[in-house]
Amino acid sequence: MNSGVTGGLTSALTGGDTITRSRIGAMTYLAPVTALVAEEAVRALQAALNECIGQHQVSIVVDLGKVPLLSGRALGMMADMAERLAALGGWLKLAYPNPLLQEILAATGLHEQLPPFDARTVAPRRAREPGSKLGDILVERGAATPEQVTEAARLQEQTGKRMGLIMVERKWISEAALYAALADQLNLPYVNLRAGLYDPAALALLDRDAARRLNVLPLFQVRDTLTVASADPQAIHHIDELRTRTGCRIRIAIAPPADIRRVADEAYGGTLPEFVHTEASDLELIESTIPDDYTQIDEMAGASPIINMVNAVIQRAIRDSASDIHIEISRNRARIRLRIDGILYEVMAPKVDQHPAIVSRLKVMANLDIAERRLPQDGRIQVATQGRTVDLRFSSLPGIYGEKVVLRVLDKNQSILDVDKLGMNDGAVTAFKRLLGRSHGLILVTGPTGSGKTTSLYAAISHLKSIEKNIVTIEDPVEYQLDIINQNQVNDAIGLTFPKILKHVLRQDPDIIMIGEIRDRQTAEIAVQAALTGHLVLTTLHTNDTLGAVSRLVEMGVEPYLLSSALIGVMAQRLVRRVCQGCRTSYLATPEAAAAYRYRGKGDLRLMRGRGCPACYDSGYKGRMGIYELLEVGNDLQRMIVANASKDQLAAHVNATGHHDLYADGMARAFEGHTTPEEIARVVHSL
Repeated sequence: MNSGVTGGLTSALTGGDTITRSRIGAMTYLAPVTALVAEEAVRALQAALNECIGQHQVSIVVDLGKVPLLSGRALGMMADMAERLAALGGWLKLAYPNPLLQEILAATGLHEQLPPFDARTVAPRRAREPGSKLGDILVERGAATPEQVTEAARLQEQTGKRMGLIMVERKWISEAALYAALADQLNLPYVNLRAGLYDPAALALLDRDAARRLNVLPLFQVRDTLTVASADPQAIHHIDELRTRTGCRIRIAIAPPADIRRVADEAYGGTLPEFVHTEASDLELIESTIPDDYTQIDEMAGASPIINMVNAVIQRAIRDSASDIHIEISRNRARIRLRIDGILYEVMAPKVDQHPAIVSRLKVMANLDIAERRLPQDGRIQVATQGRTVDLRFSSLPGIYGEKVVLRVLDKNQSILDVDKLGMNDGAVTAFKRLLGRSHGLILVTGPTGSGKTTSLYAAISHLKSIEKNIVTIEDPVEYQLDIINQNQVNDAIGLTFPKILKHVLRQDPDIIMIGEIRDRQTAEIAVQAALTGHLVLTTLHTNDTLGAVSRLVEMGVEPYLLSSALIGVMAQRLVRRVCQGCRTSYLATPEAAAAYRYRGKGDLRLMRGRGCPACYDSGYKGRMGIYELLEVGNDLQRMIVANASKDQLAAHVNATGHHDLYADGMARAFEGHTTPEEIARVVHSL
């Protein structure tokens, strides 16, 4: 929990969610661990608050450190609870809201009713005196000079235009600066419109055509009040119409008109987002001379909206370093999401009737059958954009409302093919290179899906490649093409499986063999035999830690006496998110938290975390790094493996040697300020 409180009681609530509950003196901390948007998540928090009140706990802090989004329903529920607690002589305060949530609270006016627990989180806004001049405010805010204001006032007298619009037209100030100053002048909130700053339930209160005609965007309905973004807060007839159409009291938040139009189009799914128009042109589909490898397509109209949309989404994914693009359809909504640093973010909501056309366009690019919609299909696309070549792995899966497509983005420019740049600590790098320098033996890289195992294998192969060595790989599929490496791809459809290729590879006089993954007993046995007969074998296995790999291979049927002779090292790894450099801030951990994190340093523990900003999608994290645990198999471990020792016995022996495990490596990175203890706890599950 962000507060650093330890020893709290955790209780499972409705909807499968978990809320951490802790007591400090007379205060109770409640920390939801998910977005407060789904009905079950809101009900879970409401039930926890009711439980606290039932136990006469009336001073309550809701920790929003792990809450990325709020709905109007959640805001209304917390406002009701705050009133109820106040009547009982208590209070409800919010801790660690990210910048997006702070903006929501300010826009809806709930920042006063639901104040921050840490008063430094949100600086109180000074109310502007009535009659303040817009020009003076612009100068005070540093947006314009006194000379520009004087000249704009003179031009206003000549032309009759508003002074602010004159300054925008002459590019003296931005539209955002003008409307932020106007909000200041009228003592109204200013909002930086973006995804997450509006609630779909509020959008449903006003149809798209009316919103477009009035140039407004419904943001949140909290009880009987609807907060609406508008560029013209003094248009009384617009407010009257909104009140009549929605049946709600209207609260105005100011935003630039261009932002309202852009975000409304995205929110209602009526037209393409702005990035489609600005980025779609710089993407070229690469034709290949290799049969059945990449796509060859006929010339198509470059002005097609679907082509522009697909190109722009691919570009957005590459620009934001996304690992996957999800294109999905439900009963009445289509959406496109990007997986960035392991987390999915929605970037676009096309119209439902556009979804089949998007899928068909991607199938054309991947050289697949666009008429086949009943069976899954797999393919590959290669594109050139932003001066580099990127591979995309296409996978479609039919669902009850249509096909879902996932594109895996394989950007060679983002891949790390250097052992020294993987991010291991100095001791682990030295030990890993020592293992790679062995003439024979089995090296395993373990971890769950998406933990960077394949990247580590490619880095190891790059470290080993030489014109004097015959290096052969068996992959499913081949993700990156490397020079002077003999790469082979599994094809189960024609019976070309891992064991079959491996048998033939051994007849090709290899020095080093890389096997993409050990999936079955036959592959495991052949890999062990290859390691015993003078080959260096590198492969991956899906286990959580280093010792789990030993148990897994024995369970697969590999004889312990063979495994003990073949296995020379195991590396477990995970990918953790880095603290965003654009919004990082430091704080002191409490002594209790430092003890829980196994901190052994001198003095206080100062940690880093991200406040959240548009560059990191308000998450506080941007980019990822690896954490590693390397286990070299020595004589003592070999004897224990031959004796078929249990995993607990192996763990006791390894721990007695002072082994540096994954959790310790992750926490060392958190202590250095690269990531956070909460992120290590999320990934390693050791807190």
